[in-house]
Amino acid sequence: MPILTNIGCLATCARAAGQSDIGEIRDAAIAWSDGIIEWAGSADRLPPGLAAEERWDAGGRLVIPGLIDCHTHLAFGGWRADEFVQRIRGARYVDIARRGGGIASTVRATRGLDESALAARAAGFAADMVALGITAIECKSGYGLELDTELRLLRAYRRLAGEGTARIVPTFLGAHVVPPEYREDRAGYLALLLNEMLPAVAAGGLAEFCDVFVEESAFTPDEARRIAAAARELGLGIKLHADQLADGGGAALAAEVGAVSADHLEHASAAGIDAMARAGVVAVTLPLATLYLNQQPPPVRHMIEAGVAVAVATDFNPGTAPSYDLPLALLLACTRQRMTPAEALKGATRYAARAIGREDAWGALEPGKVADFAVIDAPDVEQWLYHHRPDACVGVVAGGQARRGQERLRTA
Repeated sequence: MPILTNIGCLATCARAAGQSDIGEIRDAAIAWSDGIIEWAGSADRLPPGLAAEERWDAGGRLVIPGLIDCHTHLAFGGWRADEFVQRIRGARYVDIARRGGGIASTVRATRGLDESALAARAAGFAADMVALGITAIECKSGYGLELDTELRLLRAYRRLAGEGTARIVPTFLGAHVVPPEYREDRAGYLALLLNEMLPAVAAGGLAEFCDVFVEESAFTPDEARRIAAAARELGLGIKLHADQLADGGGAALAAEVGAVSADHLEHASAAGIDAMARAGVVAVTLPLATLYLNQQPPPVRHMIEAGVAVAVATDFNPGTAPSYDLPLALLLACTRQRMTPAEALKGATRYAARAIGREDAWGALEPGKVADFAVIDAPDVEQWLYHHRPDACVGVVAGGQARRGQERLRTA
């Protein structure tokens, strides 16, 4: 049973409630066996029976639960740097989309890649994410928008999960936008989603969640209700892209349909936020997307005060958030969303796990949880997020096995 000792500050995130409560313990230790945490606490309370076990050394550093990126579009073809420049020059996201850019551009590039190419590309991104301290990634489809490519994307995620680079939670996002070939036959695409795509995804066990982009340029609330009902009948959990570009009632809709999370929420109404709080819907905020789109951030202080659990994720995608740097997203959550470092960390650990239905196993360092953690070269959470640097994560352990920095977690 290995024991990680000499932890200067341990952020356990053990309590389920309280956005700012990260359960900090100074001068701490963690013990695990068969990939599961057996004990975590103050080093001077280490049970005598563990004294002779194998010792690892954190070097007096900060230790946090493995970060969880609970909203990404990890597999796709191509990039969209040209749109980045267009937006700098004043073009609006919706105008770029109307000209054939945006999601449609990525769909064209993605349809041209086979499963192996998609999986290899995603694996490269995932490896870089692990180096940042990320041990679990929610991965959406949505860049196929026809049966074969949507299934190909989800099979690529299954292949990636089998490689063990990071924990993968797949989400079906066939309801991303209506593809160009169905522009004049919206009902036809909705029928394809309901009658062919969703049943095939469920029959193959290829996704755990179904996501719907609820927006004027994507799907209406009524369409989202139909898709969510069909997905739930097939055993899939529900997520919504909601209120990103305008207040379309997405937050309240997420509560109505029993979604596990509502994501984006830049324009969420007070009534919608209160409905989410009553229903226990997690708010997934995406600070990198608001940065790239030069948007005002969502009303996070209202969410926290209303009792909504607020998660933080990257929204990694080639158009509006082409970065998988979750620690950078946490910094932006502090500076632009006015979250404290502790609140932001809770949002990328325990509450991120809740947003993907894994709070029982991931996102906290306490007995019974999976031994996923990162060693950060900082004395505490405040210094880590205040002094952002790319090499702050010096060690990653997933399932009790060192994935990064084994030489630095030297045995004592």
